[in-house]
Amino acid sequence: MTLTEKILARAAGKGSVKAGDNVWVKADILMTHDVCGPGTIGVFKREFGPEAKVWDRHKVVVIPDHYIFTADSKSNRNVDILRDFVREQNITYFYDVIDDPNGSWKFDPSKGPLQRQYGSQYAGVCHTALPQKGHTRPGEILFGTDSHTCMAGAYNEFATGIGNTDAGFVMGTGKLLLKVPETMHFRLEGQLQPGVMAKDIILHCIGEIGFDGATYRAMQFDGPAVKNLSMDDRTTIANMAIEAGGKNGIFECDDQTRAAVDARCRLNGTRQTYEPVERDRHESFVYELTVDLSKLEPTVACHPDPGRRQLARLMTQTQLDRAYVGSCTGGKTSDFLEFARVLRGKKVVIDTFGVPASPEIVHDLQTARWDGQTVWQILVDAGVQMTENAGCAACLGGPVDTFGRMNAPMKCISATNRNFPGRMGHKESQVFLASPATVAASALTGHITDPRDYLS
Repeated sequence: MTLTEKILARAAGKGSVKAGDNVWVKADILMTHDVCGPGTIGVFKREFGPEAKVWDRHKVVVIPDHYIFTADSKSNRNVDILRDFVREQNITYFYDVIDDPNGSWKFDPSKGPLQRQYGSQYAGVCHTALPQKGHTRPGEILFGTDSHTCMAGAYNEFATGIGNTDAGFVMGTGKLLLKVPETMHFRLEGQLQPGVMAKDIILHCIGEIGFDGATYRAMQFDGPAVKNLSMDDRTTIANMAIEAGGKNGIFECDDQTRAAVDARCRLNGTRQTYEPVERDRHESFVYELTVDLSKLEPTVACHPDPGRRQLARLMTQTQLDRAYVGSCTGGKTSDFLEFARVLRGKKVVIDTFGVPASPEIVHDLQTARWDGQTVWQILVDAGVQMTENAGCAACLGGPVDTFGRMNAPMKCISATNRNFPGRMGHKESQVFLASPATVAASALTGHITDPRDYLS
């Protein structure tokens, strides 16, 4: 069995399963956020009754993160709906925007978009927060009301996005009926060259199979090169499995995985026991691709879908209006370090926005120093508009006052994960997906630029 089949077999209480089987699986974690949470709660109450209790209050994780730092009253109200439900159900893990459990959230636009407006419990982007807060463990099943839930597959678990109806059912029963997906195999060999990042790996893979090439399939990443990829790198890759239509992305568990999971579970007091799944000799794949990382170059996914792959060095004629670094796949500490490495001592020539994915990352950037200067200050000095309000921001468009949102037809190069028309705002805007290093180099020139031109 493949890694995905092994996890699903275990969760279904079966000795084995195969692609195409329909199985009932037990959930280990159900995550929801402010966009889908109110709808999921509505389904739960409609189907199980207004007084019903969730199947396990310790296994529902609620993380407001999407439309948070906006004066839009309906968006603010969604956070209050989550808080009321958490209090009613006595849910253990709720990462609220405010500290008052009986309070009401309201963004204050008079403070501006850059100054912190969240309390001590706020965790930022759900997919980044889940591992940071100790909710991702090898061998487990994670369901989330968000398509990029697949990011947690980097931790050797079956993680997938589900809709509000399915989430409402899981909330009440702890189970879900799934069709076991076929598995596509991506074997990674070699080592990345300077200026090439994990984002380039996944953009290359999606370019090979197309934006629908993994529809309802598992994407399994393994091979000798994985040991040289950090957990941040792996999450970047797994996060974008959905951009090829994938049901989930998944990596093997190794010493890096265990170290990261163990540290986070201890730090946050979450459950520390888990059982990874390992590869065996009887895997059956529907597709196989070997990728030599040493041959990859900085890559861009062109408007309007992630499968439209092109090398950055061949796109220097593409003029840009905006650059953006942030989101679950592009707003991690390591992403900002590479962003800063290119920008250090230079000035951007187009509007450039930086949105860390979590408060922890904000802290990292504001305390880490290079030659006496914080990374945050290096970016600000380069002309980047850096916000302390960690979250999804313009990655999903949002209300018109969302930080970094494109409210007019523009061309933006972005380290985010999705680029269909209107994704980051105006329906006539264009988004080019790239690594943080490529975004940085392009911000310096005003056109798509190979970051290797700026690395010595």
